[in-house]
Amino acid sequence: MFAQGVAADATYEVAVLQYRGGGDWYSNPTSLPNLVAFCNAELNMNIDETVPYIEASSSDLTLYPFIHMTGHGNVVFSPSEVRNLRAYLDAGGFLHISDNYGMDAYVRTEFLKIYPELEWVEIPFDHSVYHQTFDFNQGLPKIHEHDDLPPHGLGLFSEGRLVCFYDTECDLGDGWEDYQVHRDPESVRLLALQMGANLIQFALGGAGE
Repeated sequence: MFAQGVAADATYEVAVLQYRGGGDWYSNPTSLPNLVAFCNAELNMNIDETVPYIEASSSDLTLYPFIHMTGHGNVVFSPSEVRNLRAYLDAGGFLHISDNYGMDAYVRTEFLKIYPELEWVEIPFDHSVYHQTFDFNQGLPKIHEHDDLPPHGLGLFSEGRLVCFYDTECDLGDGWEDYQVHRDPESVRLLALQMGANLIQFALGGAGE
């Protein structure tokens, strides 16, 4: 059960995960604030536009029904952080990971500690996460090229519930950044924001699971 957020005027709060290991968890600083602004404007959500960083060890994880994680490099979770993250996800939390290029091997290793009994699976295109307010009948949009491979939306399903959505070869987070950071076409940025809005809407109890 999630605690009520501290912001008096906002219905929800979201956060960026701060982790150890040397990876740049702080990359893409404009991403989540821009996505929140988009959700508030386009979907009439009431999310606090002040987006904090939250440590993996923090007991305040439960304040945030949606947490975003990104970076380019190493990720390390201590045993206590593993327990804390699993408790958060098992209690109804939702984590979105956006590989900003270079974190894939580390994510796979560390999440085996959190859910050793689970495997990452390709999320089928008919899953409701792709069909909230915006329909993505072919799955994730391609935002950045990386290795010129197709984008993949991978998930961890615990007791049938999608608890973690992981985008690889896509870079949704880059697509949410201010235009001047990557100068992506507006059409591409819009697709990234729409898919991000679907993720938040799903995490907040959107249509079906």
